[in-house]
Amino acid sequence: MAKNRQFIRNSGENKGYRGSGQTNDENQPIEEGEETLVDIVEVKEHAQDYFEKNQNLVLGVLVIAILALGGYLGYKYGYKAPRQKAGMEAMYKAQYQFERDSFALALTNPGEGFEGFLDIADNYSGTKAGNLANYYSGISYLNLGNYDAAIEYLEDYTAHDDITPITKAGAIGDAYAEKGDLDKAASYYKKAADSNNEFLTPYYLNKLAVLSMKNGDNETALAQYEKIAADFPQSNEAKEANKYITILKKS
Repeated sequence: MAKNRQFIRNSGENKGYRGSGQTNDENQPIEEGEETLVDIVEVKEHAQDYFEKNQNLVLGVLVIAILALGGYLGYKYGYKAPRQKAGMEAMYKAQYQFERDSFALALTNPGEGFEGFLDIADNYSGTKAGNLANYYSGISYLNLGNYDAAIEYLEDYTAHDDITPITKAGAIGDAYAEKGDLDKAASYYKKAADSNNEFLTPYYLNKLAVLSMKNGDNETALAQYEKIAADFPQSNEAKEANKYITILKKS
């Protein structure tokens, strides 16, 4: 019988676990602080009784859980994974045209029956390939001068790495700058420059400085140039920054 029992220590003021006329198995009074016993067999019997009374409910919950798990695995490995693979394979030719600066072809007709970025973004939405096609589409439209479409596709892109969040923000900034909305452009350049990439950060700090001078905000421009000179002295932008620091301090 000892193997079917477990000890629960009396922890204080609960009267159900204190000696007040109760007795133990030897018909001796239970003293305050004495350990009481819970019969695991009794607990097991209660559980069995509950299952018998609620068998349909319990089995129903189990069936729903199994179906949900099966549906998730089926979606992930039977539907989403093949679509992801197909999307990445379809992107090959569009990427080739993109690298050749043939942005219009990359968007719509890369050749040899392959889909362009626009079709890939639509046909493989919800996959990594579809998401990446949004980014390529945005950059392509930016190079083609369609700035509204560039902003739309770039905003639909979700970055999952360290680099494209920077270039995404910077490209949207470029699109707004080309549209003449310098305030929005500055806000996106600030977002792009809010990083610590030795190549991209000084590049977008410099863009923000140039834009600030164009807006007549020499104070902000000087702050960006000084940051470049102090934090990125080996960058390509540092020499230009030092020149403008001298000019702006004299103005």
